[in-house]
Amino acid sequence: MKIVIAGAGEVGSHLARLLSNEEQDIIVIDDDTDKLAPLDANFNLMTISGKATSFNCLREARVGTADLFIAVTPYESTNIVACGIAKSFGTKCTVARVSHYGFMDPQNGPIMKRMGVDRLIYPEYLAAKEIITSLEHSWARSWFELHEGQIILLGVRLNADAPLAGMELRELSQHPWGFHISAIRRNHETIIPRGDDKIEAGDILYITTTPDRVNTLVQVCGKDDRRIRKVLIMGGSKIAIRLTDMAGSRFRFTIIDSDREVCRRLPVKCPDAAVIYGDARDPEVLIEAGAAEADAFIALSPSSESNILTTLTAKELGIPKSVAEVEDIQFIPQAEALGINTVINKKLLASSTIFQLLLDADSSTSKCLALADAEVAELEVRPNAKITRAAVKDLHLDRNMTLAGLIRDGQGMLITGNTVIRPGDRVLLFCLSGSLHKLERLFS
Repeated sequence: MKIVIAGAGEVGSHLARLLSNEEQDIIVIDDDTDKLAPLDANFNLMTISGKATSFNCLREARVGTADLFIAVTPYESTNIVACGIAKSFGTKCTVARVSHYGFMDPQNGPIMKRMGVDRLIYPEYLAAKEIITSLEHSWARSWFELHEGQIILLGVRLNADAPLAGMELRELSQHPWGFHISAIRRNHETIIPRGDDKIEAGDILYITTTPDRVNTLVQVCGKDDRRIRKVLIMGGSKIAIRLTDMAGSRFRFTIIDSDREVCRRLPVKCPDAAVIYGDARDPEVLIEAGAAEADAFIALSPSSESNILTTLTAKELGIPKSVAEVEDIQFIPQAEALGINTVINKKLLASSTIFQLLLDADSSTSKCLALADAEVAELEVRPNAKITRAAVKDLHLDRNMTLAGLIRDGQGMLITGNTVIRPGDRVLLFCLSGSLHKLERLFS
């Protein structure tokens, strides 16, 4: 697949690195050669120096032969115009990153289509959705649903007193718990486990299950499903504004910001949230804001370091649920190791959405979740696919992957060694980064 990415900023560069691992034909366009240089030197892709809206530049990239054109420059007007030009040249599918929620209004969709934009990516909206999900399932670090919740993939840190701690994976078959451990994150590394792997306290487990087994899972992981009501937020950012709007009356929000002008504007943009002018990095400010009664703390400042440190302060003050925006990907393992419950990264969320386009043109049935060093995808099994030729235990699958669950005839079910995959099944696949492109061949 040929993919042209306009914009070598944080999102564009991260996406280019991920896609180059998947053996795609990648071209990155940017007018800043300093941003292009490290991509050109270290990854299997091509770079072109020029503006995303330059006809000559897009001709040089031969966007008319591209399967996907992704515009992720910092300027939404540039992204929209670039997509329109690419579409006029003949690009099959265009994606534009936007920074205002008005573009996401469904009634504006036909207008964007006529302008040549097939899909919109609004990272702040994706981040707000992710935070709401984490607040609704407070005991889990991440929560990912397929086909209206028929299959659930969740991430959870294992407590020391959890019944699962110390068990080998093969022992799980002796219990009627009804879940599948798809991956283990331990010491900053993601492991695709096998039967002799032991589960350790402090591991982050990525578990596949069905809705009727969730309550059992809470118990065996040693967790309490605490209801979140009062939430403190550090930073009146776009994510905070979108979060309070989307959540409605489900939570009582208090936003703390150290910029007086931001605090003046927030009551208009977040009419249902309380606003406090102050520095949330100061424990006294958190105490005065009601930390003793808070159920969750969300750090959304522009600084990853401040978000991590302030979240730790909130935990010391007894706030049970913590969420931190960590945009520096190298800090994510440290944040997880420090016990932050949920880490939000807009680059990973945007990448997940775009990966979804690569897997299946039908966005309503294809899902993908890009983690720091692993990928989760839902793939449809085609007729005569290799994956259907034997029971799973006899397929000799790559050690870098695991089949976690499937949707068959609209019903979710877990996969065991004796499961025979059928054409038409939609299979939840967990694999290490860079393996997804190779594994797709098993399903086609």
